[in-house]
Amino acid sequence: MTNDTPIATVTPVSEDDATGVVAEVFADIKATKNLEFVPNFWRTIAVYPTLLQQVWSQLKAVMHPEADDREGHLTPVVREMIAVAVSATNGCTYCLNSHTRALQSMGVSDGSIGEVLAVAGLFNQTNTLADGFQVEPDIKPLAARG
Repeated sequence: MTNDTPIATVTPVSEDDATGVVAEVFADIKATKNLEFVPNFWRTIAVYPTLLQQVWSQLKAVMHPEADDREGHLTPVVREMIAVAVSATNGCTYCLNSHTRALQSMGVSDGSIGEVLAVAGLFNQTNTLADGFQVEPDIKPLAARG
């Protein structure tokens, strides 16, 4: 990619130009995700620091509870598998690439990633059919289990 090739609809904030809350969030992203750089997504939404802080806070709480000494109900691998499935369903190439790479770095095989995408694709189809035919649910979740 050359310097004149746009990577977004706005000019992303470079790490060198980050100050204040943006610099703080960038440092937290790198530390939490064990990265040497701030990914383009975060640099791009940093043009509106309030959004950067809000989205990072939500993502960190859900995807990295261990960073705040909390234990998630799901394993990090399962969380990333869900992120891959949803990203594929939503057609977000950026997120699909990012979360697939995260799974690969966790040692998840290509076959397992393929299975995640097969399940996502299957349920996109069956969900569409159930909605299209307006099938009335005949199996429902158990009542709240306290």
